[in-house]
Amino acid sequence: MAEAVANVARRINATVEEGKENLDLSNCKLVSFPDGVFKVLSSVTENIHVITLADNEMKAISSKFFSTFTKLRELDLQGNVLTKLPDAVGEMEHLTSINLANNNFSTFPDKLTEISTLERINLEGNSITDVPVEKLFAMPALKWINMKSNPLDSETQSALQAPHNFDILTS
Repeated sequence: MAEAVANVARRINATVEEGKENLDLSNCKLVSFPDGVFKVLSSVTENIHVITLADNEMKAISSKFFSTFTKLRELDLQGNVLTKLPDAVGEMEHLTSINLANNNFSTFPDKLTEISTLERINLEGNSITDVPVEKLFAMPALKWINMKSNPLDSETQSALQAPHNFDILTS
């Protein structure tokens, strides 16, 4: 455990000291985003545009995360055990890509449809049966959505076949 904490600290310090725009905390055995990280990164949150939290053991992500990293453009949460996102995700004004593949979502995170800048959504390998198709069609920037390996109901699959302005990966 101490090694995992030291690894996280090293990566955070490198981001701060080198003024990086990305923070990679993948494969760190995190069960949540560490509260102490908010303090350490407080001076550079405006500069961070990409955060990777892939392949951890995160069960939830806090509203504070989204209200802190307001300039985030890309977020990779693949390979965790998330079941939902906080409502605050809908307020992300710069987010263009979110990767939620291989988590435990059983319902589509509806708040994603409120992000006008979102271009790419990856929800492959979850347990989602229904997708808010009308809301997706209304998303102005959406270019690509991956719903592969989800038990989509037949009604949703049919609705996704309708003509649209973005690529949908299913089955």
